[in-house]
Amino acid sequence: MELGLMTWPEVEARLTTGVCVMLPIGSTEQHGPMGLIGTDTICANRVSVAAAQICDCVVAPPIAYTPAPFNTGFPGTVSISSELLEQTVLQVCQGLLAQGFLGVFIVNGHGANLAPARSAASALPEGSVHIQSWWDPEPVARMREEFFGNWEGMHATPSEVAITQALHGCKPSGVAFNPPKKLSRAYIAAHSGDRHGPPDEHRRQFPDGRVGSHSNLATPDLGRELFTVASKALANDFDTFSAIRQKTL
Repeated sequence: MELGLMTWPEVEARLTTGVCVMLPIGSTEQHGPMGLIGTDTICANRVSVAAAQICDCVVAPPIAYTPAPFNTGFPGTVSISSELLEQTVLQVCQGLLAQGFLGVFIVNGHGANLAPARSAASALPEGSVHIQSWWDPEPVARMREEFFGNWEGMHATPSEVAITQALHGCKPSGVAFNPPKKLSRAYIAAHSGDRHGPPDEHRRQFPDGRVGSHSNLATPDLGRELFTVASKALANDFDTFSAIRQKTL
């Protein structure tokens, strides 16, 4: 099920049946005072693996180094260029398709990945790559709104922190006990897709790393609920993509 934990004969056997593959993409960046550095990669990868257990597919190793230049003012963040991510996604997808996978279903966990991933997909055969953030499905969006409302914010969100709590245990909240600065609608619209400013300016504006996200609202129980719903929704969407690829090829 996880490509990195399979042998080549096992992969060959799966390919003969006609199968698509999931490709998780996350980041390595700060997620506030109580969020793990690997939050985006953990969420994208673990939701993918759980979904794969439902829909019986293969999950490629995650891409963990992606663009996060605005967060490099915080310790632990490692950022690469958008151009490098685009080429990485392009070549990884080309490699997976060349191996015989019918299509690549990208499971995203970091807003800044979307534009480079879409550019890469546009250079590949039409319909061969589908890109979807784990929080995209309507049941997940509805649950995030129900649990956290406007305090979901833009970065170090309580939903993603809750999932990592469910998977890896709780972290002390520290200064996250108090809510962060609330964001205006204009700010959210102007900075969607992680279009934030230079790292020093970003840290001055959001000194604890949270961008309108009240991480301390997260709990492991809420994380387990979100994880279950996200995994089921992702499996359903993957099955739809896989059925289309089966008919196309």
